[in-house]
Amino acid sequence: MSKSKIQALSTGQFIDDAEDVVIVGPIGTGKTHLAIALGVEAAKRRTRVAFVRVADLVRQLVEARDERRLHQLHRHYQRAPLLILDELGFVPLDKVEAELLFNLLADRYERCSTVVTSNLAFGEWVQVFGSEKLTTALLDRLAHHAHILTTKGKSYRSQRTETA
Repeated sequence: MSKSKIQALSTGQFIDDAEDVVIVGPIGTGKTHLAIALGVEAAKRRTRVAFVRVADLVRQLVEARDERRLHQLHRHYQRAPLLILDELGFVPLDKVEAELLFNLLADRYERCSTVVTSNLAFGEWVQVFGSEKLTTALLDRLAHHAHILTTKGKSYRSQRTETA
């Protein structure tokens, strides 16, 4: 991952252009840290930012659907020009959850920016969504106007444990 690419993203132009950022790499290599840093830079420019772990977002979507306020929740997330979805892939989704998440992301497509962090390579995302067709459709939208960043190395947390 290049320093110049991160600096370019920190300007927020990707938000103005409604582009997405996907950060993939092993656990503990700074994906969430980088996503939060992009969010902080956006907030400094008075851009509304929402941060949520994917598992929490899916729970919110299911609850909103059950309470017949899904449209209201979608509007809430549409008001944030930058939505940061953290930890895609840690928890597999059932069919309904996958469809709810897909619909939210499809609504944001080419309108707002989304940053997604994942410890899975794109080829493994079908394990999360359970459907090759749905995964392909989601990746097609996410990757269309996306900046793909890959982190590498050993887990920061395990390195700290080894040196302590």
